[in-house]
Amino acid sequence: MSISPPIVEVPFEPPFSLADTLKSGQLFHWEELTLSGVPGFAGCIGDSGPCWIGQTSEDCVVTLEGQESVVSRYFGLDQPLAAIHASFPKDDPVLTTAIDYCPGIRVARQPVWECLATFITSSLKQVVHIRSISMTLRRRYGKVHLFAGREFFAYPDPAAIAAAGEENLRKCALGYRAKSLSLAGAAISSGEVDLAEIEEVLAAREAKAALMELHGVGEKIANCTLLFSCGQWGAFPIDVWIERILREHYRKRLKGAKLQAWAEDYFGPNAGYAQQYLFHYARKTL
Repeated sequence: MSISPPIVEVPFEPPFSLADTLKSGQLFHWEELTLSGVPGFAGCIGDSGPCWIGQTSEDCVVTLEGQESVVSRYFGLDQPLAAIHASFPKDDPVLTTAIDYCPGIRVARQPVWECLATFITSSLKQVVHIRSISMTLRRRYGKVHLFAGREFFAYPDPAAIAAAGEENLRKCALGYRAKSLSLAGAAISSGEVDLAEIEEVLAAREAKAALMELHGVGEKIANCTLLFSCGQWGAFPIDVWIERILREHYRKRLKGAKLQAWAEDYFGPNAGYAQQYLFHYARKTL
């Protein structure tokens, strides 16, 4: 089967691992798809049609012609990895071990609504369940796109989520999270909350506060949104895995706001990037 547009290489500074990035707890809807004999993954970014990316070697990533800039931004291939690493604390054997375990992870830059909504539905859920919920919401309320003979679904926009209502969202295995997602969709589709302002205008603390005004959005979900969609790499989400590694390997017995403040100060302006290495390492090895 011929592919049009053709497959082209995407320049980036290694290391990068597509497989590790997709398994690192940021992204939940990408599906395996081989094109022209090249194994890869396809998925919708926002409400546009599907993008496709494959990795042929440690230093070569390919996509469809015309998708290079979208794929590069989404998967963080344009990020200054060396400078980010240089900002980390020196002589930290725990972080060094974590980076060595998964050096190719990049922090994604997802559409803000899609990221926020996904993490609202992620509360107290494992990755497999988060993916299942995301795919159910996409199939029931998202726009369908045909690509390579298959159906791919965009994440439903805020208006579609608001129109679905809490009762129907509960039928997507959301449980109590349905209320939070429904109210977030209503607030954003009505203009009460401006996600574009949060992403492009507000500073980190203001943006976090604005997100936390939404029902069910606490500090962890707000930080995930800032980190994985707004490019605010100083955001440091703390979940059970991160709290465990900070307690067991950094000997930190702090809780809540004090632990959050310590982590942001210790890991520095790119603390969220450090968090992602630590999170993946802890989840896979502890």
